[in-house]
Amino acid sequence: MDQATTKTSHHKLPISKLLRRALFILIGATLVSVGLEIFLVPNQIIDGGIVGISIIASHLTGIKLGVFLFVLNLPFLLIGYKHMGKTFAISTLFGVTVMSIGTSLLHPVSSLTDDPLLAAVFGGIILGIGVGLVLRYGGSLDGTEIVAVLMNKKSPFSVGEIVMFMNLFILSSAGFVFGWNHAMYSLIAYYIAFKMIDLTIDGFQESKSVWIISDNYKEIGDAISARLGRGITYLKGEGGYSGDDKKVVFCVITRLEEAKLKLIVEELDPSAFLAVGNIHDVRGGQFKKSAIH
Repeated sequence: MDQATTKTSHHKLPISKLLRRALFILIGATLVSVGLEIFLVPNQIIDGGIVGISIIASHLTGIKLGVFLFVLNLPFLLIGYKHMGKTFAISTLFGVTVMSIGTSLLHPVSSLTDDPLLAAVFGGIILGIGVGLVLRYGGSLDGTEIVAVLMNKKSPFSVGEIVMFMNLFILSSAGFVFGWNHAMYSLIAYYIAFKMIDLTIDGFQESKSVWIISDNYKEIGDAISARLGRGITYLKGEGGYSGDDKKVVFCVITRLEEAKLKLIVEELDPSAFLAVGNIHDVRGGQFKKSAIH
């Protein structure tokens, strides 16, 4: 058989990884249910996307929120299966089902607070962590993100811009249904949830990439290895103005180590060029911290 026509086979995930994924999607979807029914919905505060539309529809019709969460997400599940694969679709279906059942079971439970600000803050935190867990483990709870990805291919707008536009429209609708005070509380909850999603996906141990240009590159590299236990790489560079050959020290650290690294560079070469950037994911290589003696 011609190698050019040979297809790469799809490798199935081990049972342990499938169970781990299912467990965290279960926890995430359950947290979303708690955030909605124990904090947001009783205080007439909505979230963006299909969840926000479902809350408004449930309020106007009297039909349970879980019904709308499941029914309105179904078309997007079919789109997700076609464009994003079977694993994503199954993970999303599982998460949406758990969320729908969870909101139905928790609906009779009384809200923990009738203060809309507290509800927005704590509801947003719990909701954001839940959504973040589901996204981190390969699923989704909101079909608008799938639509945004597909629209992005045929429009000049980014996925983030499309999602923002749709959510601004949905959150603004809350002003006409629940009043403008509740719409503003909804914006607070949405912003907090948005930040918590990022934090949950990226993790608290956010990694940072570091580039250092210095004539004392060897001393700085040795010090980073010895005092931080991090592997370093020397890159070849050339000065754009002078044309001189330069050595660039590159390494990846956690944000907790950033202050110490800056101190090391300051001690060995106060005039060194130092650039630090955020990294969302690090895999492979020698990122694992070495023992420091």
